[in-house]
Amino acid sequence: MALATAALLAGLTTPALTATPAAATTTPYDTTYYADAMGKTGATLKSSLHEIISAQRTISYSAVWNALKVTDQDPNNSGNVILLYSGISRSKSLNGGSTGNWNREHVWAQSHGNFGTATGPGTDLHHLRAEDVQVNGARGNKDFDNGGSAFTNSGGSLTDSDSFEPRDAVKGDVARMILYMAVRYEGDDSWPDLEANDAINGSVPFHGRLSVLKQWNDEDPPDAFEKRRNQVIYDSYQGNRNPFIDHPEWVESIW
Repeated sequence: MALATAALLAGLTTPALTATPAAATTTPYDTTYYADAMGKTGATLKSSLHEIISAQRTISYSAVWNALKVTDQDPNNSGNVILLYSGISRSKSLNGGSTGNWNREHVWAQSHGNFGTATGPGTDLHHLRAEDVQVNGARGNKDFDNGGSAFTNSGGSLTDSDSFEPRDAVKGDVARMILYMAVRYEGDDSWPDLEANDAINGSVPFHGRLSVLKQWNDEDPPDAFEKRRNQVIYDSYQGNRNPFIDHPEWVESIW
């Protein structure tokens, strides 16, 4: 406090606090699944990861319902799913479109790529999560950023007129889902070239806010729930992985 006061009295400003960048990690997949990406950086790393994760099985949008009951299962109650933004544990049977139900949230908003719910980015489990119907509506298609006010069943998430801030426990999850999409969909397989940028309400096919997503990736490293989800999608559904869950330090390397 004394140093900060002295700096202000001297007409100086203290440096802004920033999150510590994600530390380098190792996984059992480094010599197999990620072998072609190891040691690469920047655009070369992004291109290599795109090739790796594009080898993917797809599922229908109707099949997403049952898949989410497995990928998002509450570790403390096998009959429930954990809702992404609100953190509520809710019965798997309450999936639907009515108040009190949970539905299928596209973390990369459909309108930020015009891909709807067709097989492809519209059904990619690496960015689809279970969420309360009304909370899903509150998020809408807003970009992710800091700030806003709480709302019913928010669980600590915040929103304002043009952005959405998820609760602290899943900020990194959201960041890594968005950045997965920006690597997986590069415009070479009939889908739009999705890209993360630093704008709010930017034009299609962009999603923001990149600088904030990078900060969230550092502040909220992958936890057991997120790692299990990545493994289940790989083993049981799509056969591909979210590389930023396995190697969160690759976010900084690419962006």
